[in-house]
Amino acid sequence: MTRVAAVDCGTNSIRLLVADADPATGELIELDRRMKIVRLGQGVDRTGRLAPEALERTFAACREYAEVVAELGAERVRFVATSASRDAENREEFVRGVVEILGVEPEVITGDQEAEFSFTGATKELTGHDHVAGPYLVVDIGGGSTEFVEGGDRVRAARSVDIGCVRLTERHLMVDGRITDPPTEDQIAAIRADVERALDLAEHTVPLSRACRPADGHALVGLAGSVTTVAGIALGLKEYDSSAIHHSRITLGQVREITGRLLRSSHAERAEIPVMHPGRVDVIGAGALILLSIMERTGAEEVVVSEHDILDGLGWSIA
Repeated sequence: MTRVAAVDCGTNSIRLLVADADPATGELIELDRRMKIVRLGQGVDRTGRLAPEALERTFAACREYAEVVAELGAERVRFVATSASRDAENREEFVRGVVEILGVEPEVITGDQEAEFSFTGATKELTGHDHVAGPYLVVDIGGGSTEFVEGGDRVRAARSVDIGCVRLTERHLMVDGRITDPPTEDQIAAIRADVERALDLAEHTVPLSRACRPADGHALVGLAGSVTTVAGIALGLKEYDSSAIHHSRITLGQVREITGRLLRSSHAERAEIPVMHPGRVDVIGAGALILLSIMERTGAEEVVVSEHDILDGLGWSIA
């Protein structure tokens, strides 16, 4: 067994997984998994730079994670950074800070690399299970980008596009530095149009149209906080419970109803939802709308929700 630590730093959150990995089988025994909303991508779509306060929030989380990694004695650490740090002019400042705190240089991975790690993490334990048979279409809805990956026992096609819950919220729902609450019909239509253009772009690489209808046989697997939060709402959970959410199946009708409800609600109403993380209150409407648009484009009647994602893919890559 090798004790490994994987860190995934995205546009909205930074997450840590520490696990014992069997290099022969790729099995992971989870020791610690945690997440913090740091909004590293704050303003990046508009300014092209990482904001000083966003960097400090991220470095504070890194210092906490460094203590966990040291306490658990991880032998190997891998840190990847995704959408926000790919887009930022001052990403070297981010890299230096991470090296000083964790002693490892963050890999600013491409969208296609992100997609492959997410696919591995989400589907490795599904492969061969009749209840969620492949092939799979995996969608990872992040803060700044969404990854689409299609495959069975391996990746056949992957594409990353620049739609995410934070990016679309900042682009379409912010007026004079404040988020419109609730959004207007015109703002919702603008988000929809952005998503549809991105889906058209992704379609050049990954088959999306009707891919998840019964005759085509793909299982739609959804990852990341927007999807798991919608799932928690659909399940009527009184608090966030990853074990209940993991591998739950949420129907198109449920996603449509929940998306409409979120887009009509106020900040205070969304904040009262038991499974809602405080850092997702303002961006969950855009995230749910992305999921709904994907399900409508692919013809999926349900989405299989996975709590295992890029972190698990990174863990297996180290093993």
